[in-house]
Amino acid sequence: MRDMGKRQVKNEAALKEIRLPEEGELFGRVLKMMGGENVMIKCADNLTRRGRIRGKLKRRVWIRDNDIVIIAPWDFKEKERGDIIWRFTLPQVQWLKDEKHIPIDF
Repeated sequence: MRDMGKRQVKNEAALKEIRLPEEGELFGRVLKMMGGENVMIKCADNLTRRGRIRGKLKRRVWIRDNDIVIIAPWDFKEKERGDIIWRFTLPQVQWLKDEKHIPIDF
């Protein structure tokens, strides 16, 4: 049996850069984990969408209830579904609120 080596797990300290939503992307707050890769998200446009945790993100970052994320609505069913493409850490959320990128009560 061949040793495959340790899989690199990047911790949040390695992910220091902060990302803002680009065109077609929204801020959202995770309402409920639905199992597997699906979560319910309250988006900045006041719609509740079912978000899917992308594979690249799923293996690197744990997403929990009340996390602030960036969601990219799908081209079809854009009012119902979307992909989670980024999760913010607590210090990053505080910075977003201080810089008025998201409302304080979001």
